Amino acid sequence: MTEPIRILLVDDQQLVRLGFRMVLEAEQDLTVVGEAADGAQAVRLANELRPDVVLMDVRMPALDGIDATRRIVDANPAARIIILTTFDLDEYAFGGLRAGASGFLLKDARPEELTAAVRAVAAGDAAVSGRVTRAMLELFADRLPTAGLGTRSGHDPAAALTPREREILVAMGEGLSNGEIGARFYLTESTVKTHVGRVLAKLHLRDRVHAVIFAYEHGLLEH
Repeated sequence: MTEPIRILLVDDQQLVRLGFRMVLEAEQDLTVVGEAADGAQAVRLANELRPDVVLMDVRMPALDGIDATRRIVDANPAARIIILTTFDLDEYAFGGLRAGASGFLLKDARPEELTAAVRAVAAGDAAVSGRVTRAMLELFADRLPTAGLGTRSGHDPAAALTPREREILVAMGEGLSNGEIGARFYLTESTVKTHVGRVLAKLHLRDRVHAVIFAYEHGLLEH
């Protein structure tokens, strides 16, 4: 039997943490290894416990979830973080993604959505679709650095990619799923998955969410 996915819960409301714990620990493959009531405590416990997944509230006293996410990822690049928010397409959720989170969840998500997101992020996938990420980038474009600086200065940020991998990166940046990418380029989904994995590895990207952000911020997409 494989080891259960180890989860750190971070929220300043004890009842919220209790609710999440009850849902998560009802699953045999999930276990909560710690709880934090603010961002500073979250950073400390993440470094001590090295959980597989951190469920991170964004609005907390002392240190908010975005700064806590950034510090955890800086200390442990393998950390996987899901931002908890009360609003879809929220600026805080967007900030969490850019800080290194692999997705976000609404606090009123159904139990099956919560457990599916934790499993997806633990497996190295993203807990939010590329299309939603692209929408967030468009919505909060004024928070981004000027796109295309790398390409205009003569440096190609995607130079390590083959022409096909570059096409796959752009398609991911547009928010397409593997099935949609396969249909566009007449590839099987398994072939697309292989290409996606190579793109992420070559560009040192955490997951599809960060591939979308990379493509957007480096001016590889038509706006």
